[in-house]
Amino acid sequence: MYIHHKQILTAGVPAEKATKAIIMLHGRGASAASIITLKDHLKLDGYAIFAPQATEHSWYPYSFMAPVINNQPALDSALSIIGDLVEDIKQQGIAQENIYFLGFSQGACLTLEYVTRNAGRYGGVIALTGGLIGEQLINENYKGDFNQTPVLITTGDPDTHVPVSRVNESKAIIDALNASVTLKIYKGRIHTISADELQLANGVLN
Repeated sequence: MYIHHKQILTAGVPAEKATKAIIMLHGRGASAASIITLKDHLKLDGYAIFAPQATEHSWYPYSFMAPVINNQPALDSALSIIGDLVEDIKQQGIAQENIYFLGFSQGACLTLEYVTRNAGRYGGVIALTGGLIGEQLINENYKGDFNQTPVLITTGDPDTHVPVSRVNESKAIIDALNASVTLKIYKGRIHTISADELQLANGVLN
């Protein structure tokens, strides 16, 4: 098993000059460099952009619907990397309500898992094809108040990695923590990011 080491790719405005920050989390087999290219399609003027790199290009080794213990210690290590990065961003003068998250696939699952375990007011959360992590979801893991943080969750139906049933189950938990959730399910869409999803994401980022 593996753990993650702090490797953060940055772009956009330097944090000390930025008004907002976004944390972008890549999918399995991808990289920080690949996810950060989405900046060319997103309205990120004035944003400091942070993209952590997963060890072995994977945030956790097995399916997000495997028993959580099977994905340890990688999963806890990944959540810790995000938590440390959030604190670093705050220390550079960007308030939590101006911190945004975006993830795709495995990165979207990790994004939702982090923010829902640490619910609070964020700028916005964009989970492109993802759901909360675990064989069964344990409500006690998720606490706090999103205070109407906008959360966008998208997926295909069917998706080869992310069942719609888990997306719906995740939405219900996030709704209960007072988020403002938009769920968009695309019939027959392959496991990718569509132009329509990027347009919806820009609605969150504005």
